Amino acid sequence: MVFVLDTNKRPLAPCHEAVARKLLKQGKAAIYKRFPFTIILKKSVDESEIKATYRLKIDYGSRHTGLAILRGQEVVWLGQLDHRTDIKERIDKRRAFRRARRNRKTRYRKPRFLNRKRKEGWLPSSLESRVQNIQTWVNRLKKLCPIGYISYENAKFDTQLMRNPEINGVEYQQGTLQGYEVREYLLEKFGRKCCYCGKENVPLEVEHIIPKSRGGTDRVDNLCLACHDCNQRKGSQTAEEFGYPHIQKQVKESLKDASAINSTRWKVYEVLKQTGLDVECGTGARTKMNRVRLDLPKTHYFDACCVGESTTNHLYFKTKEVLFIKAKGQKKCYLSRQKGVVVALVQT
Repeated sequence: MVFVLDTNKRPLAPCHEAVARKLLKQGKAAIYKRFPFTIILKKSVDESEIKATYRLKIDYGSRHTGLAILRGQEVVWLGQLDHRTDIKERIDKRRAFRRARRNRKTRYRKPRFLNRKRKEGWLPSSLESRVQNIQTWVNRLKKLCPIGYISYENAKFDTQLMRNPEINGVEYQQGTLQGYEVREYLLEKFGRKCCYCGKENVPLEVEHIIPKSRGGTDRVDNLCLACHDCNQRKGSQTAEEFGYPHIQKQVKESLKDASAINSTRWKVYEVLKQTGLDVECGTGARTKMNRVRLDLPKTHYFDACCVGESTTNHLYFKTKEVLFIKAKGQKKCYLSRQKGVVVALVQT
């Protein structure tokens, strides 16, 4: 599907690519934008014919955000926005460079520490970037398509529950192991069986996933249960070296992405409300339920199609292409015409 503007740059209903090709060939329209592909008509359209009946759906993620534009059961546009993940690293490099210049006593301003004030609602640059990416593309799509509604997955990740899926009740309020014995906690976590060979109804020993001799700790995240034979065979190896990388992965899993979503989800919601459109909030559980019901693969742009209660029982895809957008920052050279993004169009 191709976005269409009238001669006054007011958004009209998207048309099929064959219709757009015909209008361009007849000289009734011109190319207005390459990404996303948009044509502009050489005549104006009566305002009564412009109706905002389209819905923009947003599946917000820490690294990738899915975008979809629907009209009832019809999916007319799909996109995936890849956020920047290098901001903190670049800020650290800049800090080290400036500090080195001061240490060399070159002509440079003195460090200023007493004039730093943070505004209310301040977010780190790495998080603010995600919010601004979404804001930029929502405003951009509003100018290209008559969008009247927004559906937004306002998900909250429970980091304590992610660490311990079995915790509940008073223990949930008091912490992971308050009132729990470590062994009982591990028995519940690993189903009362050896996490390596799966044996049940045998004596189990508390085992370090990363041995203490290799730098492992006694934290509960580094403990599991193993039978005596597996514990002896494993010796001083890590779980990954022993042939069980999935257990090792549990230790290395970071909750940084979940924390980023928790920190910015209401900021994104405020940005969407500022557009003046009706904003519908959905949960991650509803999105997954709708995706499973519609038998769609797990991708960010298909997840976006399933956000919110407004998802219908059937979806008809009128587009076969997905616009992949990668945020690159405000470059001054080859990205200047793309305003800090790289875009790619692929077929699904």
